[in-house]
Order: sequence, then C-alpha cells, then structure tokens
Amino acid sequence: METFHLWTIGCQMNKADSERLGSALEQLGLHQVDRAADADVVVLNSCVVRQNAEDKVVVNLSNMAPLKRQREDRVVALMGCMVGPKSDELARRFPFVDLFMRPQDYGPLLDLVGERLGLDWEGCVGSLAPSQPDVTCYIPIIHGCDLMCTFCIIPYRRGRQVSRPLDEIVREAELLAARGVKEVTVLGQTVDAYGYDLEGKTDLAELLTELNEVPDLNRIRFLTSHPSFMSERLIEAVAKLPKVCEHVNLPIQSGDDEVLARMRRPYTRSDYVELVGRIRDTVHGVSLSTDLIVGFPGETEEQFQHSVDLISELRFDKVHCAAYSTRPGTIAARTMEDDVPHEAKLHRREEIDRLQENILSETNSAMIGQDVEVLVEDSRKGKWRGRTRSDKLVFFQDSRDLRGELVTVGITSAGPWSLQGEPTVGRPNLAG
Repeated sequence: METFHLWTIGCQMNKADSERLGSALEQLGLHQVDRAADADVVVLNSCVVRQNAEDKVVVNLSNMAPLKRQREDRVVALMGCMVGPKSDELARRFPFVDLFMRPQDYGPLLDLVGERLGLDWEGCVGSLAPSQPDVTCYIPIIHGCDLMCTFCIIPYRRGRQVSRPLDEIVREAELLAARGVKEVTVLGQTVDAYGYDLEGKTDLAELLTELNEVPDLNRIRFLTSHPSFMSERLIEAVAKLPKVCEHVNLPIQSGDDEVLARMRRPYTRSDYVELVGRIRDTVHGVSLSTDLIVGFPGETEEQFQHSVDLISELRFDKVHCAAYSTRPGTIAARTMEDDVPHEAKLHRREEIDRLQENILSETNSAMIGQDVEVLVEDSRKGKWRGRTRSDKLVFFQDSRDLRGELVTVGITSAGPWSLQGEPTVGRPNLAG
C-alpha cells in the first residue's frame, strides 16, 4: 500500500477535510496520485447540500466499481456529508465501498491503512496541517452547526457545534506559516459562533487577535459567518487588526421576511440591512458576499422580488445564488411541499445572476486606475493570479517568480469576475 487518491466536491470545509486526511496518509508513508486507477486507496469526499452535487458524487462513486473489481485489495472509501449516522442504505447501493466515514471521521480509514502497513497510526500521525501547503490554506476552527435551518442537511451530517481550542489553532497557523503559507482562512459552518461552546470568553475576535501576531503570516480571512453571531466586537476586530482582510461573507438566504421565517433564519430583512450598514460604517473599504436561495417552498414572485430588491439595494461584491432542491431528512423536506416549478427556479436564479453581473461590472470598472495589494497565489495561462484584501481576483504579467509575494498592482481593465493589471513598481512589495 503506497498510493492514495482524493476526490473532493463541495464547500471549503470539505476541501480542508481532504487536505487533513491527505496529510495523515502522507505521514503514514503514502503519496498522492492524480488518478484513482493508480491508487491503492481511493477516497471520495462528498457533498449533498445541492442535488447536482449529490448526483456528481453518485456518478463518480459508481465509476469506482470496476476499479474495485480489477483489484479487490484496493480500498474505496466514501467520506463527507453523504454519510449519515447510519450507512446501511449506502452499503446496499454501493456494495463495493469498503468504508463509509462521516465528516472529519478519519479514524476508520487510518485504522485500516495502519493495520495493512503494520503501524500504530496514532503514534505516527501528528498535526494534520498539510505538509506542503499552498500559499493560502484553510484551518477548520469549529465543526458542526446548532441552528437547524429548515433547508439545511449539515447539522444532521456534521453534528453539533464543537470549537477547537484556541491555542491549538494558533499552533497550527504558526506551523503553516513556517511552511510558507501567507494567508489562512479559518473555517466553520457558522464560523462567528466560534468559542460559544468553550469555557471563558473565547470568541472569534479573540482568535483573530491571536492569529494577527503569528510571524510571517500576511493575511487572515474567515467564513462562513451567520448574521446572528456577527458581534460588534468581531466587526471592530476586522476593522482594527492589520492582517485581517476587509471581507465578510454574510449569507442572507432570502430578502423576504416570511420566507426567512419558514427557513428558520432568526433575523428579518431590516435586521440584516442594519447589520450591513454597521459593518460598512466600521470597516473601511469592506467587501461583502452573500448566499441566496431562490425557489424555496412557498416563495411567490412577489417574495422573490424582495430578494431582487435587496441585492439591488446592498450591491454585494459576490452573490452565491442557488435554486432550492429538497434535501431528504431536512425539516423542509418533512414539512413543506416543493411547490415552485423547476423552470421558475431556474428563471429566478438566472435573474439574480444577471443582476449581480451588472452590479459587478459597474463596481469593478470603478477600480480601473487604482493600485491594489495582491497576494500572488499561482499562475494561469501565462499570467500571475492573486487576490486583493477585499477578495477581488487579479491577473497580471511579470517575468519574475512572484508566487507567495505581496505585489502592488495598478488595475488597467475590469470584468465582472476578475481584474487585469500591471505591477506599479519594479519589485514586489514584500510585507514586513
């Protein structure tokens, strides 16, 4: 047993879970390969938040059956949100799968690999931080969710909220910075609820303050936030801490109060608008992104229009819009009829996407001529690619190796999804 292959779909938490499992397998002596057919261990990390994501998992998982027949000793594992507390039905549908693992539940696979290699994996595996990380890296800080929104399957798959100890997270950030990471994003399904389950007064603002002191770390981000936990203390931390980027992801889900109530979102439209105003008043130059669901059960055209009006009013920097799909096991699936026609859902999502494209075309065009600080992540098609502190994607050309550097770039052209520019000086603007 020498090789492993990881396939991942879904949110940043899933990506972080895969990175951490990969780190554990590497510490056991395995190395990662690009093709499942070349691997001794194949892990599919699944997402079922939307139907199209679940469909992709099923197709890819079904493709593993012939690989298992070719080699009976090949290990095939399904991990992530497709796996609930009971896996009997999954085992019936996919009898060729050796292991079914809930999110962050790496133990069963590590037990099996350790047994085949004759190793005590608990004595071999240390920190799960990636050994060869990219310029940017995720750090999960709180697992699970306690809020039970009616549309969401996550609490049933990832469980109740559990925060990691603050000092453990700081040590991981220090280790990643020592390995060359310049930016970390701390993650949670409800990241701004971090610390509410810990003793004392630990919260996300305190964690950001500690991370701000980590040497060689240039930037800090956090997601996904919930309006109910976006405290004044946290807003002030974003405004004052120099390494914390001026970007806040704040899902609204609907612009209509009745729909929000059916979703069990514990705020109103006016609450949300007031919160956005406070964030913008406090954090200079802040950018805001949001999540929106269209076609939720019972959503009328008038109620949808309230969401359109909200997007027009607040002019977000990014809107993740999804058409509602029933998730078996959720409160909505058990108690509500999915009564909005599929065509209406698609039409509503397309209208939001068009509106947001127009907004971004205007706001990004206003950046032409400005100088922005870009953290260079990698190169694509002959150009360096990176992001501003406000999470704008920027491309520029330069003959030097600038990966991992902070570069001042003058914006020369703009589209709705990215910016183009040129370095303003002859050398990168290295952060101290």
